[in-house]
Amino acid sequence: MAYTINKTDGTVVTTITDGTVDNTTSLQLFGKSYSGFGEGLNENLVKLLENAASTAAPTAPLKGELWFDTTTNQLKVYDGTSFKPTGGSKSSASQPTSPSAGDLWHDTANDQVSVYTGSAWLLVGPVYTSGQTLSGWKIETLASAGGNKVVSSMYAGNTRVAILSKETFTPSATQTGFAEIKAGLTLNSTLGAVFEGSTTSASAVDVSSTTNTSGTVIAGGNFLRADAADTTTGALTVDTDDGILIGDSQELRITVASNNVTVAQTSQDKDLSFTVNDGGVTKTPIALTGASGDITLTGDVTISGNLNVSGEYENTSGEINLINDKFIKLNSGGSEDTAGIIVETTDTNDARMQYNTGSNYWEAGENNTYSQIIRVADTTDDGAANHSTTLKSSSTGGLTLDSLTVATPGVAITTTDSRTTVPTIAQVATFGDKWGGSEKTVSTSNPTGGDGSDGDFWFVREA
Repeated sequence: MAYTINKTDGTVVTTITDGTVDNTTSLQLFGKSYSGFGEGLNENLVKLLENAASTAAPTAPLKGELWFDTTTNQLKVYDGTSFKPTGGSKSSASQPTSPSAGDLWHDTANDQVSVYTGSAWLLVGPVYTSGQTLSGWKIETLASAGGNKVVSSMYAGNTRVAILSKETFTPSATQTGFAEIKAGLTLNSTLGAVFEGSTTSASAVDVSSTTNTSGTVIAGGNFLRADAADTTTGALTVDTDDGILIGDSQELRITVASNNVTVAQTSQDKDLSFTVNDGGVTKTPIALTGASGDITLTGDVTISGNLNVSGEYENTSGEINLINDKFIKLNSGGSEDTAGIIVETTDTNDARMQYNTGSNYWEAGENNTYSQIIRVADTTDDGAANHSTTLKSSSTGGLTLDSLTVATPGVAITTTDSRTTVPTIAQVATFGDKWGGSEKTVSTSNPTGGDGSDGDFWFVREA
């Protein structure tokens, strides 16, 4: 009678005819009165003991059947489609093949454990490879006088870079770079570690101390404040051409353009003043008037260089201008123009004394009428050796003339004339006519009794 073989769920695996063996599964199933029954049964038992250990998976496996894969040294179970690892971690240098979700893999190359998510291997830990050595956060317990403290240490390449603690304490055992651990994050002092980068905000800066811990770690009290008056002992550099803005409306501006500096008062019609403390009294030596653009200077002004004035000079407070220099130089611009001194009058053109560069002499006059000024050097005093057309008395008081021309004789002197002005030669001659004489004799000898008639003039001259 044939055997009907059922699975656990009641489904039929196979029907075995008497005297035969069935190979529908990975084990041999025997029919009634099979002659080789004993050997086959024993082999089946051995396969069950070793979970069919082989490099090849069993043929015709049933769902739930176990197989020990001797290639990977891993126990696997048939899920109805393929053999999958039964659990635990698989140690290998490469990822296991045909993993199932939840499988663990010990990566022997990096000493890390990963879990299979169903689609990929996800690292469980540690986060660093064996070659990277200890890197990342590690929970530690440090002894202190106040008891053990649980901290979180940050390592990089097996070096502790920082310690995160909820409280401040001093470790009992020496911790390299951490003489004291602060509440919060403490950096390793031996590394010179700092926080780099930017932050969107900071709650405060401690300004209680001005003692710097190093040349690069500056105490908060050494920073200039923006909310209160403050003092700096170092130079203040504004490294931008936009310069400095002062005032609630930024009235005063100091800016730079093409290395040229501008000091500006930007409020309309407002002044810019420079004051000094003179013996406790505030004085304003320089005032720039915004409404007019005028400049007011108060006090003495000393100019060591040249003073170039393109407009007019006006002294409104005094009648006399004092100049200590020996000379006043006019027309120094290089042009050859007539120049001099002008005295303002009511005429169209004022009175002037000027040097005429066209004629090369000084002249004076007013209302566009000017005549040459005669200098002593223009006359000649040579003891009558040469006679000049310019009149000049000699050292003895004499006057020497080569000739004298009188354009008109002038008015004759009468016997009743009372004028005391000096008469001209022509007037003297006419005066002789008034005496009625017929003779006017000029001789080097005195006249005798027989010379001339009554009323005649006899002039005696030196021989």
